[in-house]
Amino acid sequence: MAWFYLIIAGLFEIAWPVGLKLSQTPGRLALGVIVAVVGMTASGALLWLAQRDIPIGTAYAVWTGIGAAGTFGVGVLFYGDSTSVLRLVSVGLIVAGIVGLKLAHGSG
Repeated sequence: MAWFYLIIAGLFEIAWPVGLKLSQTPGRLALGVIVAVVGMTASGALLWLAQRDIPIGTAYAVWTGIGAAGTFGVGVLFYGDSTSVLRLVSVGLIVAGIVGLKLAHGSG
């Protein structure tokens, strides 16, 4: 269950930078701030639950990795962010690190 909490926490970690970006749209300040605060709160609470069974370093790295890669994807899909080869390879390395940490979790 801890890994489920951690993955959902990572998805909520995407919500707060998206909320901050949304708040920069005219007429969307309140909505954006609400999305950001809800994302931060849910993300933090779920990370707290996950850390009961997952080592702190692993949990934090996976949490931030999901947030970083997911926010990158949102930026590309909805905000026209660049998809240069170097950027895509770099995000691929983040994802590979997340998978590696998950695979290594049970072997230590």
